[in-house]
Amino acid sequence: MLSIDDLLGSLALEPTGPGTFRGANVTFGHGGPVFGGQLMAQTIIAALDGQDGKTVKTVQIIFARGGSTDEPVEITVEPLHAGRSFASSTVTISQGDRVCTRALVLLSADEPDLIRHAVPQDSSSTPEASTDGAHVPGAWEVRVADGVDISDPAAVGPAELDVWTRFAGAPDDAAISQALLAFATDGFLIGTAMRPHEGVGQSQAHVTLTTGVVSHTLTFHEPCQAGEWMLLEHESPYAGRGRAYGRANVFQAGGLVASFVQDSMIRATPPRSS
Repeated sequence: MLSIDDLLGSLALEPTGPGTFRGANVTFGHGGPVFGGQLMAQTIIAALDGQDGKTVKTVQIIFARGGSTDEPVEITVEPLHAGRSFASSTVTISQGDRVCTRALVLLSADEPDLIRHAVPQDSSSTPEASTDGAHVPGAWEVRVADGVDISDPAAVGPAELDVWTRFAGAPDDAAISQALLAFATDGFLIGTAMRPHEGVGQSQAHVTLTTGVVSHTLTFHEPCQAGEWMLLEHESPYAGRGRAYGRANVFQAGGLVASFVQDSMIRATPPRSS
């Protein structure tokens, strides 16, 4: 059971020196690699340290190597620029000598509108009418629209997926909400890319298929509340050459609050030699 205390505990970074932190890992019941969404969430919290009056605008992260949940992660923030309207930093997460991720984070302060527009929510689904899709019971609630099961290799459909998510009990805090939304964006675009292909499903990941996120870019448009329902409208325009590309818009109360794109790896796992 993944509790809200587990999630918030991973975001309560321990300062270890100027611009350096130590972070705990969340686990989904049985160890394994560190979840990429956790690393993005911790990147956001670390980048916001000392940046009063600003929020994260965009985080661009490369997943270089997997991390182990058996040991904490070490986070280093290197400021690039700090001004009245914008600031930027690189954030590196490692375990010992092993670099796991490196991100470029852009922060910004709000300014008055000169122009404004936003795409409307496309899906007419509701969380109440959607199917419980949580493979991890607890505070991270996930509901998939239209009864889609991305784990079933026999279920074929368009490379689209609408997912409702919220974090029950999350505080009404701007930084925590950005971090928890980042946590949620990591989980579904690989499954979205698999949907059109019969015989391929997310249940085969790390069994007969080798999958993983390679890079992820998340841009925030408006404030959000992670404790309330958010709709992630996913689509995958391309898959091939052992890779997949996906993108999504995030809506809350019908308004666009964030967008993200992701590059991932999807390939057959080579048979083990005897």
